[in-house]
Amino acid sequence: MANFSGQVVLITGASSGIGEALAREFARRGAALVLAARRTDRLDRLVAELTAGGARAVAVRCDVTVDGEPERAAAAARERFGRLDVVVANAGFGVVGPFALLTLDDYRRQFETNVFGVLRTLKATLADVRRTRGRIAVIGSVSGHIATPGSSPYAMSKFAVRALAEALGHELARSGVSVTLVSPGYVASEIRRVDNQGVLREQTPEPVPRFLLMSTTRAARQIVRAIAWRRREVVVTGHGKAAVFFQRHAPWLTSAVIRKFGVRSRGEPGR
Repeated sequence: MANFSGQVVLITGASSGIGEALAREFARRGAALVLAARRTDRLDRLVAELTAGGARAVAVRCDVTVDGEPERAAAAARERFGRLDVVVANAGFGVVGPFALLTLDDYRRQFETNVFGVLRTLKATLADVRRTRGRIAVIGSVSGHIATPGSSPYAMSKFAVRALAEALGHELARSGVSVTLVSPGYVASEIRRVDNQGVLREQTPEPVPRFLLMSTTRAARQIVRAIAWRRREVVVTGHGKAAVFFQRHAPWLTSAVIRKFGVRSRGEPGR
């Protein structure tokens, strides 16, 4: 098991889902943690849990859609721990629906979090990870490889961060900084219960069959292992790997399946 002892990890969107599970997994491997998200009540509970187990962790309120807030999170890492080795740009949500019914503001809202939020995070931390010859992880999606009907805002945003991760990986290779694109399939999280405004609809049932869901704990282990090994990309979940494989090698088949069987994105929670 790769050890992150002595290293400092910043995770955005750390208050739930994959981000929360990544915090626990990095703590298990000895890392000090800077946990950033909007929901500080959840962050504080997570920090209390991790510190009770012997980890070093600090919570920072951070909205990645606001200029300057990722810089505050990076400053907290420097002030508290003196360095920053790993940055995980995880914060995001999904805007869904038929193109004809979505507005330009829906697309702007999606890109502000999922694309510009990643850009703000990386701009705020790039100098730090250059100094430590560290690691960057960008949380994309299988939807960054395959777009289904009703998913255009979300898929566009994830295609965009896939391009960013690929380009940045080339740019930073000589500086010793690795960039890992993480493309999860269906992982158990709240993302499918968040509406197009970014509001959690707690009463919305999980639309994905249980047998297709990977636990966040298992996903986090795969992701942290890929970051440790400085892999270029990791596709998480078996069905995700299959979907990406067929899209790369037989895109005509993927398209035929989507159209023949009416594969669609989930509906907006609360609608």
